[in-house]
Amino acid sequence: MKHSPVASRWNADLIDQNYETWLTNPSALDREWQAFFEGFNLGLSEAPPSAGDSAEGSTDPERFSEDSFAIKQARAIGLIYAYRSIGHTIARFNPLNKEAPTNPRLTLQRLGFDKSDLEQVFHTGNYLGGLEMKLGELRERLEKTYCSTVGVEYIHIQETPKRRWIQSCIEPECFSPSFDKAKKKQILRSVIEAEAFENFLQTRYVGQKRFSLEGGETLLACLESILQRSKRNKVDEIVMGMAHRGRLNVLANFLGKSFEYILREFSENYVPDTIYGDGDVKYHLGYETRRKTEDGHEVDIRLAANPSHLEAVNPVVEGKARARQRIRGDLERKKVLPVLIHGDAAIAGQGIVAEVFNFSQLKGYRTGGTIHIVINNQIGFTTSPEDARSSRYCTDVAKIVEAPIFHVNGNDPLAVVAAMEAAFDYRQTFGCDVVIDMYCWRKHGHNEADEPAFTQPVLYKTIKEMKPVGESLAKQLVDSGEFTEEEIEEIRKAYHDRLNTAFDKVKEEEGKHVQHKDESSATKQPPYNFKGFETRVSKEQLHHIVEEHTRFPEGFNVNRKIKRQMEAKLKAFEEDTGIDWGMGEALAFGSLLMDGTPVRISGQDSKRGTFSHRHAVVYDTETRERYTNLLNLSEDQAQFCVHNSLLSEAAVLGFDYGYSLDYPQMLCIWEAQFGDFVNGAQVIIDQFLTSSESKWGRLSGLVMLLPHGYEGQGPEHSSARLERFLQACAENNIQVCNLTTPAQLFHVLRRQMKREFKKPLIIMAPKSLLRHRECVSKVAEFTDNEFWSILDDSSVTKKNTKRIILCSGKVYYDLLAYRREHKIKDAALVRVEQFYPLNTELIKKIVSKYPDDAELVWCQEEPKNMGGYTFMMPRLLSVLERMPRYAGRRAAASPAVGSLAKHKREQQRLVEAAFGLGDPNANSSEID
Repeated sequence: MKHSPVASRWNADLIDQNYETWLTNPSALDREWQAFFEGFNLGLSEAPPSAGDSAEGSTDPERFSEDSFAIKQARAIGLIYAYRSIGHTIARFNPLNKEAPTNPRLTLQRLGFDKSDLEQVFHTGNYLGGLEMKLGELRERLEKTYCSTVGVEYIHIQETPKRRWIQSCIEPECFSPSFDKAKKKQILRSVIEAEAFENFLQTRYVGQKRFSLEGGETLLACLESILQRSKRNKVDEIVMGMAHRGRLNVLANFLGKSFEYILREFSENYVPDTIYGDGDVKYHLGYETRRKTEDGHEVDIRLAANPSHLEAVNPVVEGKARARQRIRGDLERKKVLPVLIHGDAAIAGQGIVAEVFNFSQLKGYRTGGTIHIVINNQIGFTTSPEDARSSRYCTDVAKIVEAPIFHVNGNDPLAVVAAMEAAFDYRQTFGCDVVIDMYCWRKHGHNEADEPAFTQPVLYKTIKEMKPVGESLAKQLVDSGEFTEEEIEEIRKAYHDRLNTAFDKVKEEEGKHVQHKDESSATKQPPYNFKGFETRVSKEQLHHIVEEHTRFPEGFNVNRKIKRQMEAKLKAFEEDTGIDWGMGEALAFGSLLMDGTPVRISGQDSKRGTFSHRHAVVYDTETRERYTNLLNLSEDQAQFCVHNSLLSEAAVLGFDYGYSLDYPQMLCIWEAQFGDFVNGAQVIIDQFLTSSESKWGRLSGLVMLLPHGYEGQGPEHSSARLERFLQACAENNIQVCNLTTPAQLFHVLRRQMKREFKKPLIIMAPKSLLRHRECVSKVAEFTDNEFWSILDDSSVTKKNTKRIILCSGKVYYDLLAYRREHKIKDAALVRVEQFYPLNTELIKKIVSKYPDDAELVWCQEEPKNMGGYTFMMPRLLSVLERMPRYAGRRAAASPAVGSLAKHKREQQRLVEAAFGLGDPNANSSEID
């Protein structure tokens, strides 16, 4: 049979290369290749190519005959490409659509054929390795593969091996599930049990909010298939994240949380005997367990706790997974699998989703690929897809990392599981993200008390007619003769018996005082305290760290400025003329590493440091070869990791928070480029960092470095919003510091890893102080001291003091300079280094050393409604029984002025006001 040699098997990959050439310069290809791609284009274009469309490729009637075999052979290859690329547009994956969708671009005529061509034999190019096949048979197979209850998007993937892998996975058997009876029974059981669980709760606890999975129960079969395939894919651990819809079902039927505990949580009088703070609603809680697969493989499963902020848990899960991979020594990132379960409106609407996809392949944040499962209810609260997104699919965001996307019909559990197995295998093969977009429906409103028909009357008429998925699957399996009605009823009865037994036990216990084990992943820890910790380090060890930090390999071409800077740091240490902030930080990191404590720091430009103070990684000026000084301190030191992050705050902070949860032995630091950038991560701060211990008993020792200080850089680069963190302070949940010396930084970082409890540490980090002549520490402050939450003024004579100025952070140095310049001897500068937890006993002790009639002043750079003023005033009044006078900027809507000249005037006036030189008629000494 004659056919075009263009479509031969041996040059299948050449098609992709030449197609790119044809799109831009068709004349660069020979005549046969032009004919080939004209046929391909005919299949994909909206209209047949015209003679004038040179960019699209044109058909010259004098050169080619429409009836020539070469043209039709090319069109046959174009037909294959058309189904591979847009076959999903007519796939039947939406269970709410009564009729199959159509696409005129996939009609026989549009593809360049008529019915008389269906018996014609063509070569299939790279389809099935290259075969001779009748056009009718070829088209039938392609429709079965790409247009049934699964629609696959993958042609957007640029890497040919990945596309070929997907084709080899789905095309030989037309992507038809071929499971044995045991596998089908497992799938059927998962769906039946998921449905029975929801029905049971609906009848026993009418109207109670639970965010049911009804309509999307195939999710449980999906998850179970991942678990049961774990041994084959060498996965030992699954780290999961999901919103609240379906969480109770997943907790009960996938993770194995006891029915009794879940049912107790529905009691209106239920008060859990938690080991942590205030707890959370039942559909936000996390859980950890270990399950054994049917082939005997044990898998740890961790479901992260999650608030109602939808996709905010995504980066947390990725950070947890990365930490678990490190703990398991999983360098290939195959043993620990992250799984994220999304809602359709959320994955399309929440920006953090794109941020997480964006860092999925970055060195400091990759986890070897994530399986994303979308419970596509086709509605967001009451909003239809046409009002919720601009793209065709809710999953189009995944194309930014070229993830393959399987659109699947949730009413066809066998097809869903087949797609999931392919997705799982793809992740393990390529270490990349993959998406399962499970189209289903939501039986009730956003919650069980909501009436969806108010806003979606037509949609919910259709949903009302839908049969339960388990019922449909059971009928299919009975009709095929594979199962009997008795076998299916046995599955239902066994599960109902378990539920009823648990319910009866819970009812029997009502009114009795029974101690119940708290089934959560909560961790109890000792209470916060202010006792000193051994954070001192010997001078010899510090000297070794400084030497190694300032040394470079032989032949390494160091930037001259960096070399001079490092030489100056070494000299300053050896001559004890003052250790600056950058070296104080390096000494903290280095000493911890030599103690065996690993250190991770990530953020925007963290390797060099935004203000060029760190240089944790240096680059050869000729080759850009990298050298990390702190990796060469000793043979048995711990690992030091520093990563420049993507330009993201929310996702990266969420990742590092998640990392800190599961790897508490590491000093984990997130650094903002400027402190105000933390605004972009407020959800992570509010919903996770400041409240996770109280809500979920999840402990984090994450450190946040937030450059903060008023240097005239305008509203956006002055404030790290200290006041927002202080407003969130309660129950000793976090630590908030505004430090003034490198030694204080050294000790507070070491203290963070030495104490027996874990609390997040927020540090208002400096900018100008990084190179301030006064902001240095003597060697003895590292070797013979510890962290002090309040620093008294040792330079004044206590009995002669007439004014005690309380301050914090950079403004201390402005006050110090003014006092020295004006030779003021009777004013003490007392520094609050740690705002929270506030050591009130220490403040009281320090102030009591001064005369009772000494004026008390609170001085700050920030506006009156920001900074520490509103936090400190009631506490100082309570402890000292008098209200300090305020010296600072007036209340303002913006954190700072935009004019440098105006900033300097304000700064001068607030410093003067602190020393009583402001307007004598203004009792508050507040500047205008």
